[in-house]
Amino acid sequence: MAQLKKEIKLFIVRELAVFNTPSEVAAAVKQEFKVEITRQRCESYDPTKRVGHNLSDELKTEFEATRKAFLAAPQDIPISNLSYRQARRQKVLEGAKAPMIILDVLDRAAKDMGGVFTNRQEVTGAGGSSLLADGAAQITLSPEQIKNLSAQDLAKIYFATGGK
Repeated sequence: MAQLKKEIKLFIVRELAVFNTPSEVAAAVKQEFKVEITRQRCESYDPTKRVGHNLSDELKTEFEATRKAFLAAPQDIPISNLSYRQARRQKVLEGAKAPMIILDVLDRAAKDMGGVFTNRQEVTGAGGSSLLADGAAQITLSPEQIKNLSAQDLAKIYFATGGK
């Protein structure tokens, strides 16, 4: 078994870190570097697998950094963007001939636009009590508290208060 260049090892580690399968990575290595390797050898570069426990610290660090960046930025994946999904549905719809396919595409597009496929969490007060009083949420936050809120938390508060 020939020693792989550092460039190839880093490529394998990064591909595995973004959840590509060892088979997919082996095919990508063959295409990118013209080097044939087995999927088992690819798997040995995954520190989350038993076979990858002896991976060098440098490659483990690269794997962890790549995985962390990948998981932190789902918006970089086109399918996570509503506009991308709707554009793809539009192309399917334009090419569809069967009425059932057309209806299914229209139904999915409407559901996605309406947030049916979105996991929304309810904003609650202390101890899980309702924030609603007289039909509107009453939330009092200091400027310091607001500054420390994430965009997701701010959106929850916005919708809980009816946009007030």
